[in-house]
Amino acid sequence: MATLAIHGGAGTIPRGSITEEGYRAAREGLRAALAAGWSVLKEGGLAIDAVEAAVVALEDHPSFNAAHGAILNERQEHELDAGIMDGRTLAAGAIASARHIRNPIQAARLIMEDGTCLLLSGAGADDFARGQGLAMVEQDYFTTPLRKQHWQRAEDERTGKLNRSRTEAEKHGTVGAVALDDAGNLAAATSTGGYTFKRAGRVGDAPIIGAGTYARNGVVAVSCTGLGEYFIRRCTAHDIASRMLYLDTPLADATQNAVNELKGDGAGAGIIAIDRHGAISLVHNTEGMYRGKVSDEGVIYVGIYADDFGAE
Repeated sequence: MATLAIHGGAGTIPRGSITEEGYRAAREGLRAALAAGWSVLKEGGLAIDAVEAAVVALEDHPSFNAAHGAILNERQEHELDAGIMDGRTLAAGAIASARHIRNPIQAARLIMEDGTCLLLSGAGADDFARGQGLAMVEQDYFTTPLRKQHWQRAEDERTGKLNRSRTEAEKHGTVGAVALDDAGNLAAATSTGGYTFKRAGRVGDAPIIGAGTYARNGVVAVSCTGLGEYFIRRCTAHDIASRMLYLDTPLADATQNAVNELKGDGAGAGIIAIDRHGAISLVHNTEGMYRGKVSDEGVIYVGIYADDFGAE
């Protein structure tokens, strides 16, 4: 019973300020990512291949904070993080603070397969990806007018020129995917540009296995979105798996408890997860979360806000 779920970040643009064009574009991006991942699963492919394909599609879409469309740090530069995990073997790969890899999740996958290390950062990540023949780009490939605007608003907030609070969508965002394949294998992948005006060199939870990304066959696959420091402190993704494995906590309760705890910390957060039975959880404590899933019959569901999630 194969199935797939994705997110494009929690903390959406407030409904009153999102444009119709932006709304349609984001939903189309979610649909395209689900289609990419599902095309793998419906042919009997592996969960790890499906989550990579889905995240590549999200990285390529400018509506989301990953690769093309990533936020700008304090120096108006892009530093990209990504992590991927295969529940079959607990193998994982990750990159942090990469600057020139067109699709960071592909580099994370190759690090996982190389097996000589789990996490590469900065120039080391870029050099590895280049040596593996991955597509490399200049920084301006990642930059969009919207992210420039978000950076300027952050600067105006810092200097006292902004008279309103920035939205969660202006501050941060992440993309991710979780999947269960026909053989019962679970996998998770997460990719992000971090948060707007972040300190140069800062690393979030996406590439920290057990914090923002985790998968274990027979238990669960998890991908998180929100301010990464909170997820790292709580080891959120692994904590969900532990509750399910050792306490027999149902998926829905384990993920909702985690989101509630993060809200108590003051963190806007979202979590997507799939358990070994194919049950899906898409939870968040923000106004919305870019999210979608595919049923085992191949029906695609997407949504942004609490009341607009449905079949396409």
